[in-house]
Amino acid sequence: MHRVGYLLPEGFQVMGLGTQAVFEFANLVAGEPFYEVENYALGGTVRASTGLTVQARAFTARSQADTWLVAGVISPLDTPVASGLLPRLRKLATRARRVAGLCTGAFVLAEAGLLDGRRATTHWYWAEALQQRHPGVQVEADRIYIADGAVWTSAGMTAELDLALAMVEKDLGAETARSVAHRLVMHQRRSGGQSQHSEMLRLAPKSDRIQRALEHARRHLAQPLSVEELAGAARLSPRQFSRVFTAETGQSPAKAIEGLRLEAARLMIESSRHPLEVVARESGFRDRRHMREAFMRGFGLPPQAVRREARATP
Repeated sequence: MHRVGYLLPEGFQVMGLGTQAVFEFANLVAGEPFYEVENYALGGTVRASTGLTVQARAFTARSQADTWLVAGVISPLDTPVASGLLPRLRKLATRARRVAGLCTGAFVLAEAGLLDGRRATTHWYWAEALQQRHPGVQVEADRIYIADGAVWTSAGMTAELDLALAMVEKDLGAETARSVAHRLVMHQRRSGGQSQHSEMLRLAPKSDRIQRALEHARRHLAQPLSVEELAGAARLSPRQFSRVFTAETGQSPAKAIEGLRLEAARLMIESSRHPLEVVARESGFRDRRHMREAFMRGFGLPPQAVRREARATP
């Protein structure tokens, strides 16, 4: 039995508890109870930021878990870590198989010294503050989760699910993780190196017509995607479309489509073993060289380096 302990600080963000569903469904898929999940708090009973009260086990120096997950709070700079929590966490982390900070839970790990000299991430809104407060931590602000040895950290909300699912994959294998993702209606487990920001969210079109054009583009990335075709999807003339598109997204259609292709190509590179020629063709680049040029512009790294980084991350 693998014991998973959730450390819940006062005012914790309740979304962290949602990740427990990943371990629950992993037990169902495995056909036997592999994970045993318990909630812990310094005083036993603890209140979430929403007002929800959770009855938890007392977090003491004798508490035991194979995996500790520290939940985050809404505003880590305004929420001091409770006295007595840090020394206990430091001690228990040495006995655990791994420890993780969910979202701003990374601040607690950093305060405990568990992130010193390590790579870490957190919610993008708080990443700069984490770096300034803890200069010994190598904060990578645009990652959804990072596993540096036995210490894991994640960005916010849905990225916490990706972290938990990656733990299941490490413990029980890729097929079990895929089955859990399917039951939770998750599209797939995103690799940790994926950006916290999707291109669709970054573009944020204001009208349904530009949204329709972008959805059409995303479904047909392997095709040339001319302005005329996108304008047709938006039901605008090409001239109107280019003007409205730039006004709503701040980018030209060509630049936006390249961003969508880069996102698709990077995800395919990180999550599959397809040759780079296949990745380039499926994501709409003319050839492998064209894709490499776009990667250097967009990420400052060639596709091969992105694949190496993804394979080096559990």
